[in-house]
Amino acid sequence: MEKDNLKIKIAIFHNFMDNIGGAEIVTLILARELSADIYTTNINEEMIIKMGFNDVIPKIYSLGKIPKNAPWRHQFAFWKFRKLNLGNKYDFYIIAGDWAMSGAVNNKPNLWYIHSPLNELWHWRKYARENLMQKWKRPLFDIWVYLNQKLSLSYSKHVSIWVCNSKNTENRVRKYYNKEATIINPPIDTSLYEYRPHKNYWLSVNRLLNHKRVDLQIKAFKELPNEKLIIVGSYEKGANQFEAYRKYIESIKPENVEIINWVDDKKLKELYSECKGFITTARDEDFGMTVVEAMASGKPVIAPNEGGYKESIINNETGLLIDNIEVEILIEAIRKININPEKFKNACLTQAKKFDTKIFIGKIKKEIAHNLT
Repeated sequence: MEKDNLKIKIAIFHNFMDNIGGAEIVTLILARELSADIYTTNINEEMIIKMGFNDVIPKIYSLGKIPKNAPWRHQFAFWKFRKLNLGNKYDFYIIAGDWAMSGAVNNKPNLWYIHSPLNELWHWRKYARENLMQKWKRPLFDIWVYLNQKLSLSYSKHVSIWVCNSKNTENRVRKYYNKEATIINPPIDTSLYEYRPHKNYWLSVNRLLNHKRVDLQIKAFKELPNEKLIIVGSYEKGANQFEAYRKYIESIKPENVEIINWVDDKKLKELYSECKGFITTARDEDFGMTVVEAMASGKPVIAPNEGGYKESIINNETGLLIDNIEVEILIEAIRKININPEKFKNACLTQAKKFDTKIFIGKIKKEIAHNLT
């Protein structure tokens, strides 16, 4: 990045790059657009290349491998970035993975781009305790949360600039860290998406985790045997938090639902372009980049009326937001859009352009420049 004819060297911190989702894509886009290096732990080079970021691979550095399963995965990432000290090697640091925020202590000036402010410790703590923990583990989980909350609050004092991905995340930052953050929505390179006539299937793209509520989609399509649903569900093989839920949804899957573990960038964009519409059921999503990707392909979106989905402007012209989402209401929404899915095309394309990569990078550069003046 250049500022006032000076070359600014930037490093980006991301906790792990072995399961590529929305947050990881943002990190890769930042690295490409800002000519920055990435520091992380686990790396899946094959996934990164297939998502179209082969040019970024030489600029990714690992701090060493860490376990796949929580909470060890998070704890080791937290510890490694806390110990990281790059001295004067870079002029600026961007923290783009929330469990890498401990890297703010020794590496300044910095900007924390917040996707979900350590939700396991704060916003999702009660949900995780009651739904993901065996009873005997809950006291241990409480201790783990308490200690890491203290550490997170301590480390947060070293953050120079607070930036978050949505109004929803901004509210969490204010609630848990008592800080004001600038909102810069995540980037979507809308020029890379295209609209094609649909091939009579619906699409869903998620990590296979409980709070994504993919089982609601499967149960809905079980009642719609003449409709087809393709679920692109990424998960880390061998990671307990993914395996149990994956096995569950596969056990209830009817014949008209296809679950694909992971696809490369070319195939994913093809699926977006040729779907009838896009469905997501994630609980209180931080922002939700997939809905913008769908709209960039001219496809209507069905999403819960909660979290960040309310901010990507899904309305009667671009899709449907559902209150109190459940199977019967989801079925009703699918039938409603099914009447004429093509009518949403132009409004969706227009809406998606508001989240284009150029807008995102321009705002990030402005924040960095302001800090360095």
